[in-house]
Amino acid sequence: MRAARWWAAAVVLLLAGAACLVVGLHAPHSLPAPAAADRSAAPTPTPVAAASRRPAVARSAPVTLRIPAIGLDVPVSELGLNPDGTIEVPASFTEPGWYRLGPSPGQAGSAVILGHVDSYLGPAVFFRLRSLLPGDLVEVTLADGVIVQFVVRSVAEYLKADFPDRLVYGSHGYSALQLVTCGGVFDTATRHYLSNVVVYTSLQPG
Repeated sequence: MRAARWWAAAVVLLLAGAACLVVGLHAPHSLPAPAAADRSAAPTPTPVAAASRRPAVARSAPVTLRIPAIGLDVPVSELGLNPDGTIEVPASFTEPGWYRLGPSPGQAGSAVILGHVDSYLGPAVFFRLRSLLPGDLVEVTLADGVIVQFVVRSVAEYLKADFPDRLVYGSHGYSALQLVTCGGVFDTATRHYLSNVVVYTSLQPG
């Protein structure tokens, strides 16, 4: 029942904001897109068939996120919904936020952490997210002291109009963590990125 309620909330917020996590993340950005190949045509990854079946951990808020491959070790805030039903945007450009109405990292289903890619001041917390490769590790420390590790399965980029909300937020039968930021081409007229970068991970076998 809880999973059904959270998925219904995700659908509402995505419809209400036209894939609001897509809209919310790019609003403050004012820098041109990083000098990297546009991967907006990247194929949609399929759910991991052989993901870890290790029992999910107890629900507990993430407090730190560590990704050694890109030298990232930062605190994590919590995100909910705005009054209009859209996802809150991380208040800090140096700190990502966990969508607290979904699973916490390590629980069954898809936990989601969102972060900015840049601002007018320069690179933000998820600036190097797109450079992650399959096999890279993602480590999350929870408020109860448990440390959960995930392995990157794929990195994809989607045009905002084609954002796969069900793939990112939905449950695929295992413990997953999705990391989301903006990317692709930067539209100087609207001052928005046209795409989103999503890193798909699954719980590391223990």
